[in-house]
Amino acid sequence: MPKKLQTTLVNDTHHSGLRFAKRTYLPRIVGLGTGCFCVGSVMIEHSTPVWLWLLLFFNGFIWPHLAYWKAKRSATPFKSEIQNLQVDAIFGGIWIAVMGFNALPSATIFAMMGMNNISAGGKSLFFRCVIAQISVALALLWVAKIPFLPETSPFQLYLCLPMIMIYPIFLGNVTYRTYRKLAEHKQAIMQISVRDGLTGLYNRRHWESLLNTELESFRRYRHKTTLVLIDIDHFKSINDNYGHSVGDQAIILLAQELQQTMRTADIIGRFGGDEFAAILPHSTKLQAKRAIERLQSRLANSLFPHHPELQIHISAGIAECDDAQETPTNWLNAADSALYIAKKSGRNRVEIAE
Repeated sequence: MPKKLQTTLVNDTHHSGLRFAKRTYLPRIVGLGTGCFCVGSVMIEHSTPVWLWLLLFFNGFIWPHLAYWKAKRSATPFKSEIQNLQVDAIFGGIWIAVMGFNALPSATIFAMMGMNNISAGGKSLFFRCVIAQISVALALLWVAKIPFLPETSPFQLYLCLPMIMIYPIFLGNVTYRTYRKLAEHKQAIMQISVRDGLTGLYNRRHWESLLNTELESFRRYRHKTTLVLIDIDHFKSINDNYGHSVGDQAIILLAQELQQTMRTADIIGRFGGDEFAAILPHSTKLQAKRAIERLQSRLANSLFPHHPELQIHISAGIAECDDAQETPTNWLNAADSALYIAKKSGRNRVEIAE
């Protein structure tokens, strides 16, 4: 793998890991902060040493920031954040044991951490953290000889409510925002895969798949459908005399005029270079010819403010679909032959395939 590409991949992985750490930062602050009330509601009713209260304060209000700082400083922030989530699970196991498996606070901590882990790392991370959490809780319960006290008092129930009510809503909001971003990225990728970057029209690959669909539709429903291939006349001389930026502008202007001239139902694509293609469903070859002539009239106006002498002239080949077009290639060849005749006959013409 080239060194430059390898560096790019490493940087992308690093930035992705940082985004992951940032996504888990706020849920950790809210989850561990409200979780302190659940644990504290049990600890306050027993003779709890001061160091345990300090550990609870550290876990609830200092550890979230320390974990984020650790991930940001790491060369592999994604891996570091996974480790942070496992530390969260171990702390959760400690507090479940300290509470003597008090039913509601323990179940709340277990469920909320499980939600966070499965949303962050899927089933694999969820089960790893569950095993760590239960192992730590049972080991500490046995080693420290903590009594098993599953009963939950009304006071403990009320102090668990903030976590039960706030954290799922907050995590749902974070998940929704992540989903929206992923949906936007997916939409952008879809646009790139089917659209031409310069004009915004369909690219050739996608347009040809739509051509095949339209041919199948013709065979099934027998409705009139016409294909048009369009080429800018003397495009090379535009590039040579005015520069490639003006050439690109000519392509963009033709694409815009095509969209304004054609119907919404017409399927327009950039076929390659200065060549465009359009499928006109439910249209005859004569209707297609009139549409191209309207387009030529629009292009006869001066479209270049800085080059008023420059006009875009086009040639077009038209082929109406019939039973002779057994494949999309046959149909394209018929339109291309008509376009060739238009070019050979002096350009700025529209020819219909026989």
